[in-house]
Amino acid sequence: MKNRRRAHVIGRRVLPALMILSLALCSACGTATGGNDSESEKNTMDMTVSAKGQEVNEDFSKNVNVNRASEYAKKELALPVKEIGRQISTDVKAKDDYRIVVMTRNSTNPYMIGMWSGGQQAGKDLGCTVETLSPSTQDSIEEQITIMESMIEGGVDGFVIHPSDSKGIQPVVDMANEKGIPVAAIGTCPDTGAFMRTGVDYYETGYLVTKELCEAAGGKGKVVVLEGPAGVQNMEERKAGILDAVKEYPEMEVVASQTANCKRTEGMQVMENLLQNKDVADGLKVVASCNDEMSLGAIQALKAQNIKDVFVGGADGSKDAAQAILAGDLYCTYNTDPYGSTYLAVTYLVQYLNDKTLPEEYFIPFPSERHDPLITAENVQDYIDNYRWFE
Repeated sequence: MKNRRRAHVIGRRVLPALMILSLALCSACGTATGGNDSESEKNTMDMTVSAKGQEVNEDFSKNVNVNRASEYAKKELALPVKEIGRQISTDVKAKDDYRIVVMTRNSTNPYMIGMWSGGQQAGKDLGCTVETLSPSTQDSIEEQITIMESMIEGGVDGFVIHPSDSKGIQPVVDMANEKGIPVAAIGTCPDTGAFMRTGVDYYETGYLVTKELCEAAGGKGKVVVLEGPAGVQNMEERKAGILDAVKEYPEMEVVASQTANCKRTEGMQVMENLLQNKDVADGLKVVASCNDEMSLGAIQALKAQNIKDVFVGGADGSKDAAQAILAGDLYCTYNTDPYGSTYLAVTYLVQYLNDKTLPEEYFIPFPSERHDPLITAENVQDYIDNYRWFE
């Protein structure tokens, strides 16, 4: 975790950056829809941004979701916070006791718990009220909609959301916009209407982790991919990064790619089933997982069958993942810092509520490449000691 550049508070109204959008077909980058998208809908989600980023509109309904952050946003854009993880802080203060709701997909995944903690700390530091909510039925988009409707009617000032379905959440995001309530999105985002998007550049997470795994394997062998829930935007973006990385190694082959729904138990079960197939087990060198929980389940399955010398990687940088790296079981992960991402989102919302200051770009990843997010045996202790997002 070296060569970090400290960010500084933005104390002015930021002018929108120039927007240059390129449309490209990218079958692996979609939204959770459950149905057939029109070609125009698909293209909406395949937009990428130029080096200087995407324009942020004062009318949030005109903001269009993109799946990649600009290089400027990842490496140069000044942030209204300092540091990352539990070291994060800000000089921004709320001018009123704003009411901001952090709504996650569930309350059990370590990432979602990290979001809650980061939001609550932001509320304390900035001097506003932050409420943390999730559906009682894990990942229920119907309950997420009900929560947002209730909060809108109750007079909330802003949202930070991690929805289960980008299209399902769209009508209630539109409702918030009609009331002038800004909605910051992390992970999966509505097609249009978000005040901003933060969280990591998810494609990058899959790409960098898989490159590290393939290099460790010597560029040869079989690869298993453990996917997140089918069609969920950030998981599809991460999977796209994984697959693109493998393509760079002609002697590596993806022999199975299957969802385990971001759950440890399912990761173990899926891996157990896959290992029954000799075409998968023989010569297996890499397991690239779309989150830490699935990778930890895969490790359990590999150990149970006494299969060694397989390089396993995940994403999130959870407490259990960090301990697994220390133990030599997990090869690498990526710090997605839900604590810091949510803290940052609340800070941007408070800036806007204070004086209508807009984010400089629509998609501001956090943490980003400037924060050395790849976690391996070489830097895991430094990560735990200084940059972790978990308690």
